[in-house]
Amino acid sequence: MDRYTILDHPADGKFQAFGATLEEAFANAALALASLMWDWEKVEPAGSFDVEVRGHDLEQLLYLFLEDILFLAETKRFLLSSVEDVRILSADAGYLCQAALLGDREPGRYEVHGDVKAITYHEMKVEQRSDHWLVQVVVDM
Repeated sequence: MDRYTILDHPADGKFQAFGATLEEAFANAALALASLMWDWEKVEPAGSFDVEVRGHDLEQLLYLFLEDILFLAETKRFLLSSVEDVRILSADAGYLCQAALLGDREPGRYEVHGDVKAITYHEMKVEQRSDHWLVQVVVDM
């Protein structure tokens, strides 16, 4: 199974990410998001950030998780290279996601080829299929 697929969208960016588990699908969504801006496979894992987000449903949880990646790129100049130790738990009135984001805070060392301005809820999906999880996201570029 592929990690993710970039889909055609007339004005913005759109992708689907897949995983055997919900956690794997979230991690692959993060990599799909990064791929719209830089080649995450070429980024050295020189540093890390631990993130924790809470959402009232899985769509909000995914939205906030991906927004953290954009926030770190914008404010800390952090380019994601991998996602580790993703945990998604039921929490008070919703869900909790914890993860370690690995990457580099020296973006000048890499080619940045895109700019995602925001995550949107438009056409967002978080679905359990018979043998895998699928998430779909449209981003404002």
